[in-house]
Amino acid sequence: MLADFFFSLRSAGLKPSITEYLTLLEAMQADQANSSVDDFYYLSRACLVKDEALFDRFDRVFGVFFKHIDDSLDWTELEIPLEWLQSEGARLLSEEDRQKIEALGGWEKLLEEFRKRAAEQDGRHSGGNKWIGTGGTSPYGHDGYHPEGIRVGGESRHRRAVKVWDKREFRNLDSEREIGTRNLKLALRRLRRFAREGAADQLDLNGTIDATARNAGYLDLKMVPERHNAVKVLLCLDVGGSMNPHVRLCEQLFSAARAEFKHLEYYYFHNCVYEFMWRDNHRRRTEKIPTAEVLHKYGPDYKLIFVGDASMSPYELAYAGGSVEHWNDEPGALWLRRLLNTYSKAIWLNPEPEQHWSYTQSVGMIRELMDERMYPMTLQGLDTGMRQLQ
Repeated sequence: MLADFFFSLRSAGLKPSITEYLTLLEAMQADQANSSVDDFYYLSRACLVKDEALFDRFDRVFGVFFKHIDDSLDWTELEIPLEWLQSEGARLLSEEDRQKIEALGGWEKLLEEFRKRAAEQDGRHSGGNKWIGTGGTSPYGHDGYHPEGIRVGGESRHRRAVKVWDKREFRNLDSEREIGTRNLKLALRRLRRFAREGAADQLDLNGTIDATARNAGYLDLKMVPERHNAVKVLLCLDVGGSMNPHVRLCEQLFSAARAEFKHLEYYYFHNCVYEFMWRDNHRRRTEKIPTAEVLHKYGPDYKLIFVGDASMSPYELAYAGGSVEHWNDEPGALWLRRLLNTYSKAIWLNPEPEQHWSYTQSVGMIRELMDERMYPMTLQGLDTGMRQLQ
């Protein structure tokens, strides 16, 4: 079984060595995994993965290979009651029932009622229309239906929540992914602007011939700096949530951009840019980078590219406190305007099909902020966007 796992990792491009595999077997014989799946995960990753940038690729292989490993667990031995862990699912509501459900009356009222009910509630609820729980038609909880509510945990089904209280983990984009990136590289090359910068370490053949001829035939070598793509790009990538289905496409774009631009700076955000961004999704809660620092660090000669589906609650853009993960003192639209005021050359690349944009209110709001400089993440859309940045 472990041998198959070893070859699966090699097929995925991680290339662990035989010595590292034997080290893992030796650690297993010493009972270092303690018969725990979690312990084996960390032990095998420590033994078989050389570069932390490949952790995400290891996670994907591990998840596929050991996806049935938990089938034998006895969940009745857990301290948490089973009924609290099981989702009862959404009620089967007719169209007539759904039409009877009305929103509570705006963001302020919604948040006020949520705080009130959280203070009064003393236990788990399921299938009701008032308390925080699962199923039902209450505007608070998850796995139910309400046209405007606050999702607490769970997975998004109807995408109608105006705020989500949940702790989620995002992963970094894999910049090494090369499959399918060739056409993206060709599209990005439209933005190249070559210039000679740095130390003069390359022979200038034409200059040498001219100088030698002017020097009565005595050799006069002339050197010039290497030609580099002088374009500076600031790439801001939306991750997590509704962007999860677009991870592969974003990885291809990220890989192509790193190959084409020498001066590339990148940052992550979720849904909308607020007062901070981050460079590493695994440390996004501890290594936050103030957006104001980014504005002062990179000059207006940088070209700004946002990558995201722009799908979020309108409150995230228009209101303080609208962020899905923290309390933001200023609305997201204000931070977007500050970035656009600093970087006049800016576009937004949207991986969602263009024909779907009109169905989401936040997409229209961001298109207006961007002065309609939003383009689909297709080759044609990317080509048009690069022309705009020129």
